Amino acid sequence: MPVTALYPGTFDPPTNGHVDIIQRGARLFDRLVVAVLNNPGKNPLFTVTERVEMLRECVSGLSNVSVATFDGLMVEFARQQGASAVLRGIRAISDYEYEFQMALMNRRLAPEIETVFLQPAGRYSFVSSRMLKEVFTFGGDVTGLLPPNVLKRLRSRINGG
Repeated sequence: MPVTALYPGTFDPPTNGHVDIIQRGARLFDRLVVAVLNNPGKNPLFTVTERVEMLRECVSGLSNVSVATFDGLMVEFARQQGASAVLRGIRAISDYEYEFQMALMNRRLAPEIETVFLQPAGRYSFVSSRMLKEVFTFGGDVTGLLPPNVLKRLRSRINGG
C-alpha cells in the first residue's frame, strides 16, 4: 500500500534545509505533499501563492512530490490528502521540544497519523527562514542557504530588484 506523507510549514521563504528534507522525504515515502500553511498572523514576507510557486520550482524534478496549501488543523488536511505520516525537520533541541509537543497533540487528534522527524544535512542545521530574512535584510550573504530561485525573489522583494 503506498504511503503518503505531509510536510507542513510556513516556508517563508523555502530554504535549502527545507529542500533537503523534501528530497530525503521523497525517497522515504511514495508520495509527499508539501503543505504551505496559510497563516496571515505570522506576517509573512511572501504571499502563499509566491511560496507555492517557489516550492514548485524547487521540487520540479521530484515526480512524487506535490505542493498544496492549507489552513486550520494540519491533521485534518493530512486526512484529506490520505497521509498516514507527517514529516517534520528538527534542527536543534529547541525544535525538538516544540515538535514533540505538536506530535503528541497531533497523535491525540489523529492517532492513525505518525510523525516522522528528520534532521537536515549538517550544513543546514542552523538555517531558519526567519534568520535568513534578517541576515539578508542587514546585508549579509545567504548564498548557498537558499535555492537560487528563492534568493532571486528575496533580492527582488528586499532590494526592489
